[in-house]
Amino acid sequence: MVSRAGAVGEQLPKGLRTVDEALHRTRFRILPFLGPAFIACVAYIDPGNFATNIAGGSKFGYTLVWVIVASNLMAMLIQTLSAKLGIATRRNLPEVCRDEFSRRTSIALWIQAEVIAMATDLAEFLGAAIGFNLLLGTPLVLSTFLTGICAFAILALQRYGFRPFEAVIATIVGVIGLCYLVELFYANPDLGAVGRHAVVPGFEGSESVLLAVGILGATVMPHVIYLHSALTQDRIVAEDERSARRLMRYTQIDVIVAMLLAGLINASMLVMAASTFWRSGLEDVDSLEGAHRTLEPVLGGTASALFGIALLGSGLSSSAVGTLSGQVVMQGFVRRRIPVWVRRLVTMLPAFVVVGIGVDPSRTLVLSQVVLSFGIPFALVPLVRFTSRRDLMGPLVNRRATTAAASVVAALIIALNVFLLTQTFGLT
Repeated sequence: MVSRAGAVGEQLPKGLRTVDEALHRTRFRILPFLGPAFIACVAYIDPGNFATNIAGGSKFGYTLVWVIVASNLMAMLIQTLSAKLGIATRRNLPEVCRDEFSRRTSIALWIQAEVIAMATDLAEFLGAAIGFNLLLGTPLVLSTFLTGICAFAILALQRYGFRPFEAVIATIVGVIGLCYLVELFYANPDLGAVGRHAVVPGFEGSESVLLAVGILGATVMPHVIYLHSALTQDRIVAEDERSARRLMRYTQIDVIVAMLLAGLINASMLVMAASTFWRSGLEDVDSLEGAHRTLEPVLGGTASALFGIALLGSGLSSSAVGTLSGQVVMQGFVRRRIPVWVRRLVTMLPAFVVVGIGVDPSRTLVLSQVVLSFGIPFALVPLVRFTSRRDLMGPLVNRRATTAAASVVAALIIALNVFLLTQTFGLT
């Protein structure tokens, strides 16, 4: 099998399934390999994406659909590299960083990764609380408590193994997709215009450029790069080079299907906003609450309820994934682990503070995305570097073209996030 050093022939540890065992487990050969990418794709349809996509659609119609298509292609490449690192080395990205870098560097990387994970979790937790508030009409404080209860319930599934957890997350993603499919039916978009703008880049003024940069710049979520490599590192083990390549082919299918679904959901968000708000002349819908409130008179109560359900599902699932990411970065960078319920409790506290002191939750969502931007280089650069090294990756090392493409994507995403940060803090 492919060992931690990328070599072949190491004895398989007990309890781990080989590729052949997984293939003979069911008639549907792909099923045992599906799951990790569906957990990772949740980060691409979190409440922050809701806000950005709705703003893009309501202000500029279908013009920026191509941005979501480009973002999705970048995400597929990056998440494939993360999954491949876990398969080839049987270590996750933080563990490889710890082994390859000095202890001081590893601790610094851990601290920034924890801050990024907590900022991301804050946004997602607040998104779920807003979802409860919109659906049930409960005060935001009570909605925050309801979110905490549901978050603990989802994480409790881990005691039964990762399969039930993966199934629940995949189901939630499916529900979000179904909600937007029905909303698109209500919205009746111009499919010809959608198709044209999906492949033809275009802008409408400087504000649309800035919003496009925001969508592209938020393509990669650092915490989910760490997590995806952890989800694949010991899930199914390749015994030799042939099985390693075979496992990677099935993993690529997992990534493509999951990320394609996430991309379709993101595109649906923007198209729905364009078909309802922009087409009706309602171009100032720039918050989740505003979108929910405006949907009812335009499309009816069912559409606004579906929006609330989708937002709730997005917040709950992405919040659970954020908590798992925090566990991975701590264990990987500094070899420390705390009970997941303790981490969940700690990462809930900032959300309660924000709600308790009356800070605008939608504004907090935006600021959390700015914090997230700082962590992107610290995940992307090591990922591209490590997956291009044959001594680490063995037969799964990147081709030169893959490394070149990943380097361009990483540089572009980092540059876009630097641009966003300078715009946010008024440095230009």
